[in-house]
Amino acid sequence: MSESGTQISRAERIDGFLPLHGWGGAERRPLAGDASFRRYERITRNGRRAVLMDAPPPQEDVRPFVRLARHLCALGLSAPEVLAEDPADGFVLLEDLGDLTYTRVLANPDLGPDEETLYRLAIDVLIHLHRQPNAIPSGLPPYDENRLLTEAHLLTDWFMPAALGRATGEADRHAFADAWRPLFAALAQTRPVLVLRDYHGDNLMWLPGRTGAAACGVLDFQDAVAGHPAYDLMSLLEDARRDIRPDLIAAMKARYMAAFPKLERDAFETAFAILAAQRHAKVIGIFTRLCVRDGKSDYLQHIPRVWRLLHRALHHPALATVRAWLDRNVPAASRGIPPCKPGRR
Repeated sequence: MSESGTQISRAERIDGFLPLHGWGGAERRPLAGDASFRRYERITRNGRRAVLMDAPPPQEDVRPFVRLARHLCALGLSAPEVLAEDPADGFVLLEDLGDLTYTRVLANPDLGPDEETLYRLAIDVLIHLHRQPNAIPSGLPPYDENRLLTEAHLLTDWFMPAALGRATGEADRHAFADAWRPLFAALAQTRPVLVLRDYHGDNLMWLPGRTGAAACGVLDFQDAVAGHPAYDLMSLLEDARRDIRPDLIAAMKARYMAAFPKLERDAFETAFAILAAQRHAKVIGIFTRLCVRDGKSDYLQHIPRVWRLLHRALHHPALATVRAWLDRNVPAASRGIPPCKPGRR
């Protein structure tokens, strides 16, 4: 609150934050947002550039991002350097890694290397990360059964009501959870790694001035957890927003597995399929929720692709019980874009 008792706006708070860190009077330009409450601005002053993250509390908490950014940089990876922070107000000044996201470079090959080179770099980031004995920072939450189930239930709690016109019954929700539990219990037997959790083309950068794994910039890792090593590999290769050639997927899996010769490949492929099915169920629910709850309908266009990816994962024999539950509860004709009304529950 200000001295007069009126609420201080976000714009006024930003105007107070920037001069404290040497960016008073900077030119500001909006950057693309994401599916959260965060928004970003590129700020320029005297030939210097930085990125302002505006993450308003209580919807957002910048502390996990700041902590993970510094941790990843210390591991030799290219997360944005944290230049300044104000956790109470939800502001972070970040190193500007540029505009060459994987998504942009893949859409315009003149901007950077070809698709295979970019994906090899992204795989090498995971190899580097999964080889580090100190990669998991203390206190990082586990990607355990409860968390995995909560995410999978986004399908039952958001997509199904929108697609079927009725709430999912409790008995059906319990049966859905029962189908997943033994699968998630099996995943817990593998030594965990740092899982960045949203590792895909929109969150990766081509950094031509850097070498090795550092040539791949990493964004959007504040929800990192300690989980199975197949998760980020799967997230990269089964992207909700773009189709990836089967031969490229096979080559990148082989590249990752070759770096870990003691990996039990059949078990890893099973884990990959389980986590793929879980993530695709979650994403279908999230994209529906973004429309129904938040009025963001742009993500709906990706739901048919995500259903195709989910169907592919469900062909793995380990997922027979989950596949049977879906066959009983979600008719094939309903497995598409739900008829949701933006901004209404």
